[in-house]
This record gives sequence, C-alpha cells and structure tokens, in this order.
Amino acid sequence: MFKDGSSSVSARLHEHGSAAWEAATGHRMVKEIAAGTLPHQRFRHYFEQNIAYLEDYTRAIAAIAAKAPDTEALEVLGRILGQIITVELPANRRFLERLGGDPADVRGVATMEPTTYAYTRHLLATAALGDCAAGLTAVLPCQWSYGEIGADLAGAKPDDPIYADWVEVFGNPDYAELVDVTTSLLDRLADPGGESFSRLQVIFDASTRYEVEFWDMAYEPPAARS
Repeated sequence: MFKDGSSSVSARLHEHGSAAWEAATGHRMVKEIAAGTLPHQRFRHYFEQNIAYLEDYTRAIAAIAAKAPDTEALEVLGRILGQIITVELPANRRFLERLGGDPADVRGVATMEPTTYAYTRHLLATAALGDCAAGLTAVLPCQWSYGEIGADLAGAKPDDPIYADWVEVFGNPDYAELVDVTTSLLDRLADPGGESFSRLQVIFDASTRYEVEFWDMAYEPPAARS
C-alpha cells in the first residue's frame, strides 16, 4: 500500500508526516480495538461522530469530483464516493445500532464535537477552494490510514465480533486496491515541485493531525471528561 522507496508525491507526503501518521495508526484506541478491550461506550461515541464526519467527507469528495480533469479521475473519485455511501456509512449506522445507539440521533453539524467540526470544515474548504490534487490530498490521510490499520489487524482479528467486523471493513483486498488507485491518482495530478508541493504538504499534515485528534476525541467521550 505504501510506495516504499518511491519519490512519488504520496510517498513524500507520507514520509514527511510520519510522526503524526504513526500517532494516528498506532493510537491507543486502535490498540484497544485490536485487543478487543476498548469499552463499547467509547466505540459507540466514535460512530456517533464518524457518521456525521463521513457525511461531510462525502460532500468533500463530490466537490473534488466536480474538478476532475479527465475520465480516469472521475472514475476513481466515483469509486471513493461509492465506498463511503454504499459501504462505510451503512456499516457505521449498523455498528451504532449494535452498540445501542440510534443513527437518527446523528444530525450533522448539530451532533459534531469541535474536533469533528474542525476536521470536516478543513476538508470542505480545501475541496471548495483548491484544485483536484489539493482536495485529494486533504481526504487521503483518512482513507490511507484506515487501510493501513485494517491491513495490520486483518491477520489477527479481535474476538469481539463488533471489533472483528469493523476490521473487515478496511482490512480486505478491495479496500487496499482503492487506496492504491487513490494515491496513484494523486501522484499523477500533483505538481511534485516547489511551492505547489509545499502547499500539499501543509494540507496533508493538517489532515493527518486531525486524524490523531479525532481518535483522541473518540477515546474520551463527554461522560469521561466530566
């Protein structure tokens, strides 16, 4: 999934942001999911926030698709939209129900905690104001890091069926292949030099930091903070 040793744009972005990347993919919440020890209350809170997040993530991808320069880019972005709309959002709603929550209670911005709101505004603003490459750079850390987490956990799934089923959403060959085509599209569209790359680095690093902050926020539901 990671283009090891490559000088591609995606590989350079990943390498530069490696510290935050490791903090996201190795977060204590991820480790507790892997061990099957995460309290269900915390996973429920994660889904309450993630459903609201994914709805705006979908809107950001749609805005990026509107700027796609060619058919190939449209096809890739269409696949990403399909993954979110037909796979991940329905799965998140089912997980929330299994954990005793009600998806009807998730009401977009009204449901969002500050971290969720800030992350989604970052994605929407970048998709609206930047070109296709900038938008892809903003949404990529979410897709890519979850693909890495899924691949890492797929070989030894937790005994808890909820956590095992969650790993299966991301730890499968189809998801890994989607990450590959997304990073390849970014590598084709992005300008690898000078100020253009520096702007992409800022965007990528911001999204990766938000991934860490999202895990932090999900790990400490409101009741645990009071």
